[in-house]
Amino acid sequence: MRIAVDAMGGDFAPGAIVEGAVAAAKELGIEILLIGPERQVRKELDRLKAQGSKVILVDAPETIGMGEGLMTLRKKNRSSVFVGAELVKKREAEAFISMGNTAAVTYISRRVLGSLEGIDKPGLALLIPTLKGLTLLIDVGASANCAPHHLVQFAVMGKVFLETALNKVNPTVALMSIGEEKTKGNELTLKAYELLQASGLNFIGNVEGKDIYRGVAEVIVSDGFTGNVALKVSEGLVEAMLTMARHEITRSLLAKLGFLLLKHHLKKIYKKIDYSEYGGAHLLGVQGICIIGHGRSGPKAVKNAIKLGKEVAARKLQERIQEGMLKHLQIYKGAIG
Repeated sequence: MRIAVDAMGGDFAPGAIVEGAVAAAKELGIEILLIGPERQVRKELDRLKAQGSKVILVDAPETIGMGEGLMTLRKKNRSSVFVGAELVKKREAEAFISMGNTAAVTYISRRVLGSLEGIDKPGLALLIPTLKGLTLLIDVGASANCAPHHLVQFAVMGKVFLETALNKVNPTVALMSIGEEKTKGNELTLKAYELLQASGLNFIGNVEGKDIYRGVAEVIVSDGFTGNVALKVSEGLVEAMLTMARHEITRSLLAKLGFLLLKHHLKKIYKKIDYSEYGGAHLLGVQGICIIGHGRSGPKAVKNAIKLGKEVAARKLQERIQEGMLKHLQIYKGAIG
């Protein structure tokens, strides 16, 4: 199996990406196609003494920055993101992993791979740990501007993904809004509520931001703008709480003793909420496996994203999701649009 990895994506590229890719190749026993400017990437491989490993360097002289616009992306056909998507399209790689610019990876993946039948916009789906297990939040940043029927498409993709990947039976679906009542929300959520209610999905109504981590629904749908804000607020809160906790622990001997007693359990909790444990989010709706990781991903997160790509490819989830989408397309045709 081969997994294509964007060596130039993320805040700590190429060093952290290369390190994570080399670790994944060794631990998972798969080939990694590491994509980026040959000189830069080879320098990192030499630093890690990775000669002879299952890491294959694929030259891509152009890179994409975090703030580059659409017109620039169209011209960069030799970028690491474009080359990675091409490798998946040509079936030279089973999945593509990038920690780079979400908008760029989404646009290029959609342009190169094409969309699944019945899907107008891709959705970035992230499994989030909750009090009751895992909840799939879609979209967390791929499509900021959505019409109501796009949210129904996200819901169908989320349903099929959970049924396929986690063997969930008819998972519950909820809509992110500013109140539980169906009359709460803006024009987008009010109309989306009506469509979801008529869709035949196991729709349970609106949920608020505070409900995400309670596990009240197995799939929560949102436009990419709102979903991304909710995700970033959550990440910021976790980081702030951990910083405050460390500050308080150092203030007294009693607090230090309490920390020592709880240290083992706190590590378990942190592991559940640490994004690096989950690797990345699935870009659903394109004809190929694409996983987009956190921009601040270190080697551990990169390795886990690659592991996630391997598991998805091995289980042929992409093909099964497409089959599921086609199966449900007629059932939900009126609401999907």
